[in-house]
Amino acid sequence: MAELHELTALALWQELQTGRVSPRELAAHYLERIERLNPQLGAFVTVTRDLALQRADHVADAVPKTAPLWGLPSGDKDLWMRAGVRTGFGSRLMADFVPDASDEIVETLDAAGAVSLGKTNAPEFGLPAYTESLAAPPARNPWDPSLGSGGSSGGAAVAVASGMLPFAPGSDGGGSVRIPAAACGLVGLKPSRGLVPAGSGIDSLAGLVVDGPLARTTADAALLLDGMIARRDGRIDHHYTLRAPYDDDGPFLGTAVRGEGRFQLGVMTTSAWDDAYDIVIAPEALAALDAAVQAFSDMGHGMEETALVSDPTYAPAFRTIWQAGAARIPAEGDAENLLEPLTAWLLRRGRALSARELSEALSALTAYERSLIRQLSSFDAVLTPAMAMTPRPVGWYDQEDGERNFEQQVQYTPFTSMLNVSGLPAIVLPIAQTDDGLPMGVQLIGKPGGERTLLSLAAQLERKVRWQLRYPPLW
Repeated sequence: MAELHELTALALWQELQTGRVSPRELAAHYLERIERLNPQLGAFVTVTRDLALQRADHVADAVPKTAPLWGLPSGDKDLWMRAGVRTGFGSRLMADFVPDASDEIVETLDAAGAVSLGKTNAPEFGLPAYTESLAAPPARNPWDPSLGSGGSSGGAAVAVASGMLPFAPGSDGGGSVRIPAAACGLVGLKPSRGLVPAGSGIDSLAGLVVDGPLARTTADAALLLDGMIARRDGRIDHHYTLRAPYDDDGPFLGTAVRGEGRFQLGVMTTSAWDDAYDIVIAPEALAALDAAVQAFSDMGHGMEETALVSDPTYAPAFRTIWQAGAARIPAEGDAENLLEPLTAWLLRRGRALSARELSEALSALTAYERSLIRQLSSFDAVLTPAMAMTPRPVGWYDQEDGERNFEQQVQYTPFTSMLNVSGLPAIVLPIAQTDDGLPMGVQLIGKPGGERTLLSLAAQLERKVRWQLRYPPLW
């Protein structure tokens, strides 16, 4: 019989529903995995063992079994506050911070019946695309611990890929769900702006940051997405008038399980960064893209090459917003010395920006959003490489030169941030492995509100490739 961590999240949910395993038994199993594997991988920065077991008992006794994530272990990204639990934001500046109240996404996951086992590793204030802070050990890739996990949801990805969690929620402001999913061989979904009420993106600068799931299978990602959405009486409880296009087809899990339909797909290797940086796509990334194109073609989907129109306004506008986002970090005077060099550089740049510069950047990105949606509108979905390179070694990014660091991040992740700017949904899928056994993925970009198309395509590709049967060596 398979061990519990070898089962999918959906299979574990079924075990919980039938009573063959209890929430406490399941939490205890994963806590044992964390105790054994976390010291070498750095997935968690805080493990709340006692609170987790108490929570599991509470779920068993007081939460209706109809809750979408009933009894399933999860983790809080260390950028999210949970009342009474240290929240470090990946920074020495916040080393002793214990919040009195929880963020809405944490409360939403609790209401869905999930059992948090602790705080997953994140880089300082979630700013970089890698998870290597001075406040905690780096989040190491389970496929090769000399490599990084990507970021900023790097700890969440490591936890899922190594079997320390069945799935995990993350946040994505420039690729922060999809980048670690690609590095660690997982499914990572960035929803449309406005879909997940507790992490809609509408309340973040330029609408960039949305919350989404990381999982080993398409169905597990959909299961967690449904729990993060938190429907009430079958409808999404939107907080704003602006929202993702209306969807009345019920839980996304059903779409992911069925995996039906034939679609017209674009295939693209251009990105929004091509005018500003030398973007070189590694042979391994192109091989993964070719494998996905062949697989989708064999399944009868239409395939057509496409390319983006050059737009030199994108790069400087996005850089401005990235810097402006750091300006709000609560570091004044000598406290700035507790920040890492990259963060301090971003903070200083952000606080030096004028209102005119910020306004012009926001206007440029809004124009780019309209342009990108229009350019991709003739396709049901568009296929790109997930990353331009293989997973990067720990310590690869320049920690002193902010300009060089930004360039490195762009060159590794050129295909992700433009979807945050446009608000479009996107999913990363682990299609292939390199000769060294490292995971390589592809990305599918959907129309506004096009999550069902992405999940259908992902489910079909998963049935053909069967990536859920691949495990890292330490599994």
